[in-house]
Formats: sequence, structure tokens, C-alpha cells
Amino acid sequence: MTDPKEHRSAQGHRLALVGAGVMGTNISALALGHGLDVTLVDVDDAILAAARTTIRQKLKHAQLMGVLPADRPRGTLRTTTSLADTADATTVIEAVVEVAETKRKVLTEVSGLVAPGTLLISNTSCIPVDEMAGWVVRGEELVGVHFMNPSYLIEMVEVIRGTATSEATMDKVTAVLTALGRKFLVINDAPGFVINRLLHPLINRAAMLVQEGVASAETVDGLLEGCLGHSTGPLRTADLIGIDNLVDSLRVLHERTGDPECDPCDLMLQKVRDGHHGRKTGHGFYDYR
Repeated sequence: MTDPKEHRSAQGHRLALVGAGVMGTNISALALGHGLDVTLVDVDDAILAAARTTIRQKLKHAQLMGVLPADRPRGTLRTTTSLADTADATTVIEAVVEVAETKRKVLTEVSGLVAPGTLLISNTSCIPVDEMAGWVVRGEELVGVHFMNPSYLIEMVEVIRGTATSEATMDKVTAVLTALGRKFLVINDAPGFVINRLLHPLINRAAMLVQEGVASAETVDGLLEGCLGHSTGPLRTADLIGIDNLVDSLRVLHERTGDPECDPCDLMLQKVRDGHHGRKTGHGFYDYR
């Protein structure tokens, strides 16, 4: 009988995740469910304690949905407040907020800690990989991987190759995503890439229609579901992503492209000020309390 630790070591992946928010816990659950050990890093023990509970819930949900390999032992989770604990990882995934200065601080520090040849992944939503490559010690080892939410349910991911990203890095990210059971398509670098360059302005425009009194959130979503085949509608999607995260990403897009459709509308800004960020706070465009 194969020892679970031997099974995990045979895969050769030691995964570190920086950021224990929505995407950090999503990707952690995905990795653990596929037998990879995970070191999860955040700035506060209380955040990490909440993350451990959330990850257990997500693993249970994934198991109930039948999306995890049944014949594979689960990975082990380690949580820490020290970025130095990423030093022995073979892959580090940055999953912090979509604020350039925060990402810069994390990626700069991590890239100085890990050994040459370590795969660096940014779960960036909108910030270009080429921009981030200037923050790290070895820009050729950085690649963008835009996981969807929830990561353990949605198989497809968007891989963003920067102009500096090497073939060796592309081989490594292919191996990691294969170990995680993900399908992927590779695109060239640009602000917002493909998914969010299309999705975020759509959500912003949908919120603007509610702001202008044209229709309720339920009606906007109902029309896009019924007429265009959207599975949840843009405003339910906004609540799932987190309206605060969307506003951060829209600002990145607006600053880097000048597209007026990416300037966050007043209603979205007001919801962020009110703390109505979506599902994670219990209230957004819809009430989840």
C-alpha cells in the first residue's frame, strides 16, 4: 500500500500560497483536494484561523460535488504569518488583493527568498505580468494564472505569458496545473487579459443600469441569464467575486487602458464604502444574511 507522504512527494510539488482571502482559500482547497501539501501565508493569525475553517468547508463542498479525485489522499495544510516559510516551495502563488503596491511588496520579498528555478505565479486579475516581472529578481520565472471562482469547481484557467516568461517556466506551470486537474489556455500579456477585460466592464455597466433606475439587479441578471445564457448574471457574479475586489480591478484597468467603461460607477463605490462587498459580507447587490 502506498504511503500518502510518498504519494505526495512523488508529485514533486511543494505549494506555497500568499493571501488567505477568497482566492487563496479556493486554490488551497483545490490543491489539498488533489494531494498537494500547501503552506498558506497571511499577515494575521485570526485571518488564517478563519481560512482553515473556510478551506474545510470548500473541501467538503468539492467532495459533495464530486470534483476531487476519490483515489488520492488529501494534502496537508500549514498556515503561517511568515513569508520566509515560502523559501522551500517549488511553486509560490501570490493571491493578494489587486492593488499594485501590495502585489509589488509580496512578489519582491518572495522572489528574494526562493531558490532560482522556483515557479512564481501571480493570480492577477488585471495587472499585467510584464509590469510585475520588473518587481521580481528573475522575471523569466514569473507567469500569470487567473484561476476562476470557485477554483475547485471551474476547470478552465487563463494562463498569461509575459514577454520575459521562459519556456522552462511554461513547462513548470503546465506540470502544476496538470497536477491540479485544471485545463488552461495561454494568452499574451495585456491589462485584464481576456476574461476580466470583457467581464469587468460588463459588471460595471450592469451596476450603472441599476444606479440609473433602468432595472433592478434581479431584472438585469434575469435578462442576461434568460436571453444570453449567463449562468448567474453579472451582478450575482459581482457578489461572488467581491465588489471591493472588482473596484480595485476596475481601477487598475481604467488607469492602464483609459477605457471609460472601466471607471467604477457610483453605486459600486457606495457599496464598498458601506461594507456591502457581496457574499463574503452577507450583502452586496443581493442580501445573503
